[in-house]
Amino acid sequence: MPRILVPLLLALAGALLALKIGPLEQAAVQEQLDNFPDVQAQAHLLRPVIAVILCFLPAIGGVLYYLGDTMARYISRQFVSIFVICLLGLFAVWLIADLGDNLDDLKNSKNAIGYAGQLYLARIPEVIRELMPYSLLLSILYCLGRLSRSREIVAMIQTGRGLARLTLPFFVGGALAAVLCAGLNYQWAPAAIAAENAILRKAKGQEGVAEPNIRYRNFDDRRLWMIGSFPQDYHKGAPLKRVTVIQENPDGTLAKIISAKTAAWSPLTRNWTFTDPEVADCSAKTAPDQESPDFTKVETPNPLVMKGWSEVPAQLIRPGLPAAQLGIPDLNDWLAANPLGTWASRGGHLTQWHYRWAQPVGCLIVVLLAVPLGVVFTRRGASGGVAVAVFLCAGMLFLSNVCLALGDSRHLSPVLAAWLPNYIFGIIALFLFQRRLSGRPIYQTIRKFIPAEA
Repeated sequence: MPRILVPLLLALAGALLALKIGPLEQAAVQEQLDNFPDVQAQAHLLRPVIAVILCFLPAIGGVLYYLGDTMARYISRQFVSIFVICLLGLFAVWLIADLGDNLDDLKNSKNAIGYAGQLYLARIPEVIRELMPYSLLLSILYCLGRLSRSREIVAMIQTGRGLARLTLPFFVGGALAAVLCAGLNYQWAPAAIAAENAILRKAKGQEGVAEPNIRYRNFDDRRLWMIGSFPQDYHKGAPLKRVTVIQENPDGTLAKIISAKTAAWSPLTRNWTFTDPEVADCSAKTAPDQESPDFTKVETPNPLVMKGWSEVPAQLIRPGLPAAQLGIPDLNDWLAANPLGTWASRGGHLTQWHYRWAQPVGCLIVVLLAVPLGVVFTRRGASGGVAVAVFLCAGMLFLSNVCLALGDSRHLSPVLAAWLPNYIFGIIALFLFQRRLSGRPIYQTIRKFIPAEA
């Protein structure tokens, strides 16, 4: 088969997928812009563009494969085939483990198979992002180990090609994987977490209820919203449930508190309608954080219609979701709407924003760690290099999770929490790669740092 067919077929598949995904993303973005007027529109409008680019990533890889020489194409075929096997194998292991955790919720639903299909189809972006570093590590170590055992690495070097050129296909694959993770982190991987929660609630009979207990503060109009739960189609006029609105005076004292069973917003009149409302008029100028302010209940019509309020449902709900469920555009909107304070008060969202960009870089560092430790020139050092590579990559992923938790809990600055593991293990990876390029031993050097038994 001519080599040109590979990029052509991949480009055709990418175009068909883009024709399907692009309009859906454009419609979703336009719907959000209509219901959320104060967002940073440019960041949201990038979503369809990024989705289309991701559809053509395999075609870009096919073009690079076509442009490579015979040796690069040979190594690429070995690497890609093993990478696909590793990714599918890890996905199967993850699927079995996750299905065991969710089996009770799914089997008690009316359509267990249907909900299971929806659940794991929606979670594909999240799973790909999580499994990508592990798949890169295992596939590179296996591929280089097999090439080393068969003496093919030595034969290739004897043709005059350097180690950097031999391993270039692995770095190209790592770069494409990093671009894929960055694209998924922009919107779809975080959104998959929210989709998982919604599908499981639906399977348990809690249909129409989304993430509960949302808080939103309107700094300009000095209103604090507390929402008990909301339906998935809240942006289409479905009412929010168990709503409390605290209105403050310009000087920060309490003005009134509105509690209602439901609150519905009309896109035609742009008015809020509260059902079964209870209104408390705060007579004393009490600070909002005081536990027991003085107030007087006011006779209120049912329903209560509030005119001229600037909030819309999407404006209340999306910034109130947990930071892990927000993509880059929504995180930008949240940070822009909450400019007050330092990283200590915005740490969770700032950490997640930085982590969206730091996590893809980790894919490149995994490649940079695996390549020098996977290439061996003697049978004796093969197992030692693989063990060190697995240990270092596991340490990087563990430290990344720890730092992310510390950043979300505001015990560590967001930039440090997101990027510290990359800094540490990036330096280690560059050191190991430099030693491998210079032909100096790696495994024996590492053993010098391990204290000998007395």
